[in-house]
Amino acid sequence: MNDLSKLPLLMQSLLEGESDEIANLANASALIFSVVPDINWAGFYFLKEDELLLGPFQGKPACVHLKLGKGVCSRAVELNKTVVVDDVHCFEGHIACDADSRSEIVVPLRKDGRIFAVLDIDSPLVNRFESISDIIEDAAREIEAALNN
Repeated sequence: MNDLSKLPLLMQSLLEGESDEIANLANASALIFSVVPDINWAGFYFLKEDELLLGPFQGKPACVHLKLGKGVCSRAVELNKTVVVDDVHCFEGHIACDADSRSEIVVPLRKDGRIFAVLDIDSPLVNRFESISDIIEDAAREIEAALNN
């Protein structure tokens, strides 16, 4: 897909009418992985008490348990907002599940008003997400809408 701006609409169409959370997140990660160029991982971590637990994803095998208080995913939960890191090697406390990752975006997902998961996308390129963070956030809002119906 040459026009990445269509990602939110594609996400809405893909998830429309399906109520199963796992099926929706599996399809969402597959869509992101297939249409967003220059990424090496796209997936979800579920917030479970004091950690984030691996959910559906596309890419290399990943860390299963991420303790809160360390890493980009945890920072997004703590701040309750999207976190974009231009170079993960400069991010104190970065958790390197894949040594090839250089930049990352993490978007908290809310269900019934509370964070229940995060969308995590990695790229082997430095500064991959700054210019497309709005599109990724809009796609995440479509995921939330499907999960809250």
